[in-house]
Amino acid sequence: MADKVLVVEDDLDIATLIQVNLAELGLEITHCADGVQACEIALRDEFCLMLLDVMLPNMSGLDICRKVREKKPEQAIVMLTAKNSETDRVLGLELGADDYMTKPFSVRELQARVRSQIRKAHLIQQANQQQPSSPSNIIISGELRINQQTRQVTKNETSLDLTATEFELLYHLMQHPNQVFSRTQLLESVWGYQHSGYEHTVNSHINRLRAKVESDATDPKYVQTVWGVGYKFNNQQQQRAS
Repeated sequence: MADKVLVVEDDLDIATLIQVNLAELGLEITHCADGVQACEIALRDEFCLMLLDVMLPNMSGLDICRKVREKKPEQAIVMLTAKNSETDRVLGLELGADDYMTKPFSVRELQARVRSQIRKAHLIQQANQQQPSSPSNIIISGELRINQQTRQVTKNETSLDLTATEFELLYHLMQHPNQVFSRTQLLESVWGYQHSGYEHTVNSHINRLRAKVESDATDPKYVQTVWGVGYKFNNQQQQRAS
């Protein structure tokens, strides 16, 4: 069965371009040009990925992103923004988008971003079907426990609702305790691409992750900044489950 992608774009030329090039990947595309209708479809039906324009009739892409993220925390969302609209990009990421693309974008870049997000969606589907995990898939650090196989994260035995990308980011950092990663390295390892100008993606996800895993996001003890370099996971007597 083909993976389903919801394309929310009111510029018909851009929407057609996206649909044609995603069809080459064997994806099943649903297109919607109206914000309110798109939000209803996204909440009602299941999609591997949403490509979501910011400027839409009747409801903005930012409002759609917020509503969908509240109901479907694991939904993969990529925002489509204007080249000069940095505010929209930052807001989209803060509201829960996994990634963003600025118009105009290349076909090759579009396909690469879509493949990356669908890969994560498949990992979530596999996790939901998995049998109980082996200890080697579980990392414990202080109050945090992360299970790579079931893609669950708990703090003091309370489950945390992380998006697919937030999970990938946290797991990557916890796999390499005390190792410092630059934003470029994290883009390549977690998002699957390396592209100058997309550092906001990392910054916003770090901020969202801290808000969920830290007791005080302004004074993080787990996900820490190394000024002038990047980020690291501070080892809290980390161990593999036994």
